Amino acid sequence: MNYIIREILEKEYSLLENFLYEAIFVPKGVPAPPRSVIEQLELQVYVTDFGKKKDDIALVAEVGTKVVGAVWVRIMNDYGHIDDVTPSFAISLYKEYRGWGIGTALMQEMLCILKRRGYHQASLAVQKENYAVKLYKKVGFEIVDENEEEYIMVCYL
Repeated sequence: MNYIIREILEKEYSLLENFLYEAIFVPKGVPAPPRSVIEQLELQVYVTDFGKKKDDIALVAEVGTKVVGAVWVRIMNDYGHIDDVTPSFAISLYKEYRGWGIGTALMQEMLCILKRRGYHQASLAVQKENYAVKLYKKVGFEIVDENEEEYIMVCYL
């Protein structure tokens, strides 16, 4: 599949809400939550006022003229929060574009950008059942903590 990865345009910031919803892991046999779930404060931290802080960075994957995936980071007190100098990751692709290597490419490009900008590590949280755990390990994330439901992972840059 042919795709390009590029920086998100300011006029596309609203797409992050779509990708935030797509990033919600839904175990097999469990109905997806209503889209309104992203309005909860603990999820809004990923998108509210995105682009207004120096640590807000986002990339998108585009197939033809359609944005099909996004990866974004910001320093925030989210599920994967490590400290106040470590950016936390969010990533998702529309379902029909998963499994083509696009997510890996998005993650790798973001990690390169973070390293060039002088960050020493990045973090994320992921449910233990989520198939994406393999992707995160593949691009260099390690499990540093866990609770009953999820892993906290860090990639040292």
